[in-house]
Amino acid sequence: MTRKMIIDTDTASDDAVALVMALQTPDIEIEAITIVAGNMPVEQASLNARYTIELCGKDVPVYDGLDRPLTRAPYRAYFFHGPDGMGGMNYPAPKLQPRQQHAVPALIETIKANPGILLVTLGPLTNVALAVAQAPEIAGMVSRCVVMGGAANTVGNITPAAEFNIWCDPEAARMVFHSGLPIEMVGWELCRGEANLSEADMRYCREVINTPLSHFAIDCNATAIQANQQWLGDPALALPDPVTMAVAIDPTICTRSSRHYVEVECDGIFTRGMTVVDQQGVAANIQDPSVAVWEQIVRRGSPNATVCWEIDIPRWKALLYQTLQ
Repeated sequence: MTRKMIIDTDTASDDAVALVMALQTPDIEIEAITIVAGNMPVEQASLNARYTIELCGKDVPVYDGLDRPLTRAPYRAYFFHGPDGMGGMNYPAPKLQPRQQHAVPALIETIKANPGILLVTLGPLTNVALAVAQAPEIAGMVSRCVVMGGAANTVGNITPAAEFNIWCDPEAARMVFHSGLPIEMVGWELCRGEANLSEADMRYCREVINTPLSHFAIDCNATAIQANQQWLGDPALALPDPVTMAVAIDPTICTRSSRHYVEVECDGIFTRGMTVVDQQGVAANIQDPSVAVWEQIVRRGSPNATVCWEIDIPRWKALLYQTLQ
């Protein structure tokens, strides 16, 4: 049975691999890819997405969206993904052109036209936040909203407290987490350590799978490999967006999850973008910030997200390899 999906992405190198995974999964039909600013400006992210679509021999509508966060100055991840977001590979411009419609109405219309669609977010949540603000009813029309974002009670990758996608636009993330969407949070930490593609894994992609897609998956991440090793201290290649896509394609790859109230910190100097997971069920719902915390009625926050804590690492890699054939 075909499953319909819509992907919102700030396409850089790991996003591109995630797009390949979805495009190459036989029972996934991608209705639209919407582009948001984050890793790259919208124009470059759109080029990267459209190049990836063409590389897979597909024709999927692409809609360019918001070029900056809701209230913040834009920030780019050139340092991690290279000047083009694709490891400085300078791939040729695609023939596929973006549609004229803006990403936000495209999100709304696509979801309304496909009740039960699977929404996968791989970048900041700016487009999605405006979509649910303009059409709150779409939250109930999505079967799953799998979010690559946040760090569940662990260290971040852009600050000690925050993951990049949420940090870029925390106000948008807060709106989305409180929108009623059926959020599955796949934090960046799930791609670390043994979940990295090791040197042996990358050789396997190049020498055993040895397809244009398997070479593309490693080549476009050339800058990310160096940054991951030298800056974050991980073994080789971390792929947070593909790990999230693996969970979206096969939910059983997430081997431990639980429902929690998740708040997004927007005001902290050192904690901007932190995803505060109320793992113990002790959060206070503070309705009036002008009143001291100790004067509030403390009650458990209602769970608003399913948090993935662990993945089956061999199965995530097997799914990746399968889609690179």
